Amino acid sequence: MKRIVYLLIVLLVSCEEPFFGEDPSNDPVTNFDILWDRMDERYSFFEYKNVDWDSVYAVYRPMVSSESTPQELFDVIEDMMNTLRDAHVNLRTDFDISFYNYSGDAPRNFHFHDVRNNYLGESLRITGNLLNGVIDSVGYIHYPSFQLPIEEKELDFMVERFNGLKGLIIDIRDNEGGDPEFGFRLARRIATERTHIYTTIYKNGPERGDFTTPTEAYLDINDSPKFDLLVVLLTNRVTYSAGNFFTAMIKALPNTIVIGDTTGGGGGVPLGWELPNGWNFNFSNSITYLPNGFIIEDGIPPDVQVDITDEDRLNGRDTILEYAIDQLN
Repeated sequence: MKRIVYLLIVLLVSCEEPFFGEDPSNDPVTNFDILWDRMDERYSFFEYKNVDWDSVYAVYRPMVSSESTPQELFDVIEDMMNTLRDAHVNLRTDFDISFYNYSGDAPRNFHFHDVRNNYLGESLRITGNLLNGVIDSVGYIHYPSFQLPIEEKELDFMVERFNGLKGLIIDIRDNEGGDPEFGFRLARRIATERTHIYTTIYKNGPERGDFTTPTEAYLDINDSPKFDLLVVLLTNRVTYSAGNFFTAMIKALPNTIVIGDTTGGGGGVPLGWELPNGWNFNFSNSITYLPNGFIIEDGIPPDVQVDITDEDRLNGRDTILEYAIDQLN
């Protein structure tokens, strides 16, 4: 069964003028060519991923004809898109959604059932969309999805609850993204000064080198109560998109450490477009890199790599969580 990847942020729908001066014909070949052309002009990672898009066209275009059925056209486009190895590149129809399996065969490294039953126990509280508790004098927050809102009053409650503890663990394993604003909201409770967190450039023209000038993103502080604690962030390969951007924020802050596995990536903001047949597709239109120049598209490595072995999993042990607790005690 296909697992639909929830995308970064709010999908950007193009507000530009139509790609063609007049309405193009609605046939399989035209739909294929419009999709390929649009991505040829505005997809951001061809060079980074070492993909020759013209060669890709030469392979997949002959597979489409005026007689192609919708399912046949969909299958060809999905296979073509997957050559980019980018889960922000997909096609959405009324009968299917294409996706790229960005986590591959990486170890899962997370089972919240074990965390809840074997570590949190009666300390577990559900505060809005944040699952939180205290483990060995360490605060713990699990945020399952950046699609779920975080309210300031909920953060106020947890700042007060964890006051005086030895540290804070923020667990975003299996968080596949959503709205990055909620990441900013949470990170502002950790930051003590305005911090440069990453830099982004956007593809803005047809030539391979057509990009905007770099735009630096900063995490600004406010007067809200802070987690005055050492913070450990837990990640795995299913930490994707807005989760990937949140990891970048945390790595930029002092008194933080990232433990677990490299995130799943998703470092390009998606641009959306509609085909003449009514199908919608989106693709990465930007490149984001850390202050040190590291491009985050394929994931951000942790400061400390820790995996959960099969034996530990069978015994209900979360080795990553235990390592984090040890670092804070």
